[in-house]
Amino acid sequence: MLADWTQQEVLTGTTIMAVEYNGGVVIGADSRTSSGTYVTNRTQDKLTPLTEYIYCCRSGSAADTQAIADHVRYYLDFSRISQGREPTVRYAAHVMQSILYNNRDNLSAAVIVAGWDEVNGGQVYCIPLGGLLVRQPMAAGGSGSTYIWGHLDAQFKPGMTDTECQEFVAKSVSLAIKRDGSSGGVCRLAVINRRRRTTAHYHARRFAKVVRWLN
Repeated sequence: MLADWTQQEVLTGTTIMAVEYNGGVVIGADSRTSSGTYVTNRTQDKLTPLTEYIYCCRSGSAADTQAIADHVRYYLDFSRISQGREPTVRYAAHVMQSILYNNRDNLSAAVIVAGWDEVNGGQVYCIPLGGLLVRQPMAAGGSGSTYIWGHLDAQFKPGMTDTECQEFVAKSVSLAIKRDGSSGGVCRLAVINRRRRTTAHYHARRFAKVVRWLN
């Protein structure tokens, strides 16, 4: 007889988060993927690039969110080639929202689309289950977010700097990892702005940071 976890859907059941700052965005997520009570992957990267300057944070069914991200990436590549310029974050969010809304009865996916463009700078768009689309200065999702909304409301402030946003996101995701059984692993961060993309990994317990610069 097969174990119970082999019959259950693989989920990213998770903590994802994104924050706007003056000049870009900071996004973060844990790295645990589970199937029921079984952890199928403890090093999953839930910060998925859609273009060079636009990322999505994935929560829900791992298969659904990976397939949707691939489709959106294709549409954005086609848009860049046909129009001769980088797509905007708003356009990417609307493409994502269209797929999620039109298939809302068949998909289990909630995402955050965040990035930077020359038109509106850093932007964060939240698309929860059902396909609603709303821009927010700060967005959080996944099962772990329910444990930290009080912390987010108390600590978030408009106009934070790059460094303040990184510390805010890293601490928030780490707190969720400590409290949510479906969140775990490390806290992955990415900073997206005009000049660079930066990734960082934070240990949820020790808060040790390792930064890798991307060209």
